[in-house]
Amino acid sequence: MNDLLQELLALIFSVGGLRDFVDLGGPVLLLVILTGFFMWLLIIERVLYLVFGLPRDLATFEQRWLARREYHSWTARQIRHGLIAELEMRATRSLDLIKTLLALASLMGLLGTVTGMLEVFDVIALTGSSNVRAMAIGISRATIPTMAGMVTALIGIYLNALLTGWAGRAVRQFRHEILVLEGGGYAAA
Repeated sequence: MNDLLQELLALIFSVGGLRDFVDLGGPVLLLVILTGFFMWLLIIERVLYLVFGLPRDLATFEQRWLARREYHSWTARQIRHGLIAELEMRATRSLDLIKTLLALASLMGLLGTVTGMLEVFDVIALTGSSNVRAMAIGISRATIPTMAGMVTALIGIYLNALLTGWAGRAVRQFRHEILVLEGGGYAAA
């Protein structure tokens, strides 16, 4: 299993100079890349759910509501609120985790800045001068993780906002439709 993981990582790093990029950015850059990878997995999962799973859930919840005999009692209102809450939980699942990974990516980028600058200060302390060539590795390890963390966070913020809006619209539409589906009349909210 360990050999398989090493081969997989070697394959990933051999593609498109990613290994050189990670070497320039240092070990913190690898953490930023892994965070971005998990964030993208969650985003793709949410898109797949919103495209394929949400319409199926909407139809199921509408059928459950229409299967009732009455719609105006206290019990019916509680069931309606429960259906809406359950749909909202399903539609917004993982969005908070995506937000957490966004914050983590930007903070890891900042960590890369700090560790890279520490390397620059080590070079200055060891050489006693500000030799630009000697400081270049530390500077790249300070800037590249920051850039990667910010790019990951900015793209993720935009996509998370789109997914949140998409899920919110679907829940609002279901809330409206469940009131209309009662046979033409609106129930008391």
